[in-house]
Amino acid sequence: MDTRKLGAEALGTFWLVLGGCGAAVLAAGFMPDTHLGIGLVGVSLAFGLTVLTGAYALGHVSGGHFNPAVTIGLVAGRRFPAADAVGYVIAQVAGAIAAAAVLAVIATGADGFQLSDGFASNGFDDLSPGGYSLLAALVTEIVMTAMFLVVIMGATRKGAPNGTAPVAIGLALTLIHLISIPVTNTSVNPARSTGPALFAGGDHIVQLWLFWLAPIIGAALGAILYRVLLGERADDLDVDVTGDPEQSIG
Repeated sequence: MDTRKLGAEALGTFWLVLGGCGAAVLAAGFMPDTHLGIGLVGVSLAFGLTVLTGAYALGHVSGGHFNPAVTIGLVAGRRFPAADAVGYVIAQVAGAIAAAAVLAVIATGADGFQLSDGFASNGFDDLSPGGYSLLAALVTEIVMTAMFLVVIMGATRKGAPNGTAPVAIGLALTLIHLISIPVTNTSVNPARSTGPALFAGGDHIVQLWLFWLAPIIGAALGAILYRVLLGERADDLDVDVTGDPEQSIG
């Protein structure tokens, strides 16, 4: 496999974790008495912006997955070769761990900061920001990742508005975070979950299985659903979308 593609996936995932989790760890609750922290909305935007900027900067090299669930979902959606998936997943996890390591060095520079307090990790039950159950977390992660794949496959399909896919994908990830941060702290990305959990340790690692299983199931379901409802690439439009309601796929 082209090492440039693997490098782009590692770098893009590094940026996603550093930007998104960095915003959560360093800026979400900054100086709460002065209201300077960015809060849930700011963290949601940070994750969306990392994907948007990363896709524009690196997507033309690797496709801009930055997420093992996206890679596996695109395999299920017949948009990506299965033979290349393992290399992409390894690169993505490596990038996420490297970003978490950098963030750990920065965050522990403040007196009293404890990685074990969470470090932007995902969780359910006692580790859920809102105290949500395992079932709630499972359903949330499956459904959110499924819809993320629907957006990705639709925005990157031939005939979609040119050059706007990263915007749609970034905004979709922002919306997903706005909905699900209270439930799981939002994963929809096993690499993003793995990096911080390795540094937070304890039950954050014990619960990590769900944040691999649920996003992968959701991504595969979303990709298959898109194919069933909206067809294969052979059905793609050969012209730009005009907004004409008479224009349709197939």
